[in-house]
Amino acid sequence: MEQRHTAPLESSAARLASHDVLRLLATDPSVPPVNRGSMIAHPWHGLTRGLLRMLGGYRTAPPPQHHASWQHAAHRRRIALVMLVASCTLAAGSLMAGALPFETSPILSGLQLALFSLLFSWVSAGFWSAIMGFVVTLRGDRHSLSARDLPRTPLESSARTAIVMPICNEHVATVFAGLRATCESLAATGALSLFDFYVLSDTRDEALQAEEYRAWLGLREALGDSGGASHGRVFYRVRKRPGKRKAGNLADFCRRWGRNYRYMLVLDADSVMSGESFINLVRLMETHPQAGIIQTAPRACGHQTLHARAQQFASRITGPLFTAGMQYWQLGESHYWGHNAILRVEPFMKHCALAPLPGKGPLSGEILSHDFVEAALMRRAGYEVWVVPDVEGSYEQVPPNLIAELERDRRWCQGNLLNARLVAEPGIAPVHRAMFLTGAMAYLSAPLWFAYLLTGTLYWLFGTPGVDFPDGAMPDVFAGLWLCTALMLMLPRALGVSVILLRGEQRLFGGAKKLCLSAMLEASLSILKAPIRMFAHTCFVLAALTGWRVDWLSPPREARAVSFREANNWFLGHTLLTLEWALLTLLANPMAIGWLLPVFVPLILAVPLTVATGNVAHGETVRRKGLLLTPEESSPPALLRAAWSHARRNAPPQPTPAPQHPTRITPEQLAVSAA
Repeated sequence: MEQRHTAPLESSAARLASHDVLRLLATDPSVPPVNRGSMIAHPWHGLTRGLLRMLGGYRTAPPPQHHASWQHAAHRRRIALVMLVASCTLAAGSLMAGALPFETSPILSGLQLALFSLLFSWVSAGFWSAIMGFVVTLRGDRHSLSARDLPRTPLESSARTAIVMPICNEHVATVFAGLRATCESLAATGALSLFDFYVLSDTRDEALQAEEYRAWLGLREALGDSGGASHGRVFYRVRKRPGKRKAGNLADFCRRWGRNYRYMLVLDADSVMSGESFINLVRLMETHPQAGIIQTAPRACGHQTLHARAQQFASRITGPLFTAGMQYWQLGESHYWGHNAILRVEPFMKHCALAPLPGKGPLSGEILSHDFVEAALMRRAGYEVWVVPDVEGSYEQVPPNLIAELERDRRWCQGNLLNARLVAEPGIAPVHRAMFLTGAMAYLSAPLWFAYLLTGTLYWLFGTPGVDFPDGAMPDVFAGLWLCTALMLMLPRALGVSVILLRGEQRLFGGAKKLCLSAMLEASLSILKAPIRMFAHTCFVLAALTGWRVDWLSPPREARAVSFREANNWFLGHTLLTLEWALLTLLANPMAIGWLLPVFVPLILAVPLTVATGNVAHGETVRRKGLLLTPEESSPPALLRAAWSHARRNAPPQPTPAPQHPTRITPEQLAVSAA
């Protein structure tokens, strides 16, 4: 497939009418001949049966697997993590217990101590993961999987790999621009003959289907992929009977064409990856035949709103530490995030089909967050699952505004709560059982924090402060524990900045001074949004447990301004409830307001804060001041420059937005950020 530097839609493909496209979709196969294989889902035991089997001492035969040195190291490290978290929680809980008024308010005190201990252990686990991530980032880890020392020998012709991109109702120009840049980068490596690309569409809208088909034809023409429909390198298919969302789309691909390939590289619609990263992932698989899934650590980039730029900056500062820290404890039993990762097709087809969860009610039915479950099933089959952070050239987008982020979190919340039902499935590795629980805890922690704050408020509403706390004020130990918790939450940012300074990479973030100012700005925005996320996640958990229907829609791939009307629809109820909460607290004891102001103020200001941070103009203002810069902005790689350039040329003409309310990133803004 030779590269032709022409605009991807400057061809006959762009001139096809919609009815012609739909006719071609119905008559002209755009995929290879089917090579049917099986992918059979086995029923789950369910939580109750699984627990009964565990309590009854039932043990499944362990799958055949070699015992590598990393397994012994992982066992020792996990014991150390449990001991560190338990020690911190015991010390903090003892201090809290000594300060609580158990004599006068035993129920409230007991509830507050239980909530505090559980939440402190959660914070402590993240803290120690960041600490070990800091150490590993600077010193390395001899037990981890790395792309640094891979052999440079050519890949064998048998290492056939499918690169699959499931899409559904996406922004076509952006998706195919990133895919074209990815294809061109792979072609430049000279290893293109080992790879095929599949765009797997679940789009139902016929006009959007036609736009996707035209973009696919234009992409093939631009890349010189001029063979017959079933003899090219870039294929496109619309599923006639979509079901089970992305997991169902991938399973359908595996049943039809999985037998043609040794590996499958999964991309999201917003993924952009370099050809060298593909080669490194295949080499890692070839070098480590026990690896079933290898996950990259994609870097966030692409949006220019203030919210997105803060998230992108945070992912560059603290993301590597937490990823390295998780990898330190997990090693070959790691996460899989569902995209920007390579999978071994044969065991995936044999062991990773997903049956619906049994029963009725909101926590039953289709598996929603499929990636964690597939990783657990791959490990149960005896294959290793690795995260390899040093595979360069892997990128993704973050939500452009707080509402888009919360819409995504609402889907993830229900999916993670569903996964918690699999914690007692026979044969699942203990680490993956813990992942199911921590995935649920990522959202359950919000109502727990909310309950903890409410119990503190109840002391002032129904307690007797003069008796519970004789001087009318909270004991100093409470302030110390709050400060300790805040430091544990903030320290990963300081460590992330330290890593950049120690490596001499501050120039890529605007210099040492701008780097530190950016870290403080991002931390401030994070503190302001934390209560809003807490309140929203609490609502999501309650909704998931009561059966609130969740629509799994594609996240926005373009930045758009958030209107006050839209923000009001989301947060006006939060604001009114917070005002009532603040008024009751003020009437009970004005001194308590000082403790809760960091929660009250962001919730009351949720609407203007969401509108302000979701604005592209504000993000551009911060960028011009040199703040929240990331290396992808200050020194964008050729891959991203190509993707942005293709997006600019693919983008249809857009009406000029009013200056005070920019609605999307324009091609000109993309060009500025690429310069």
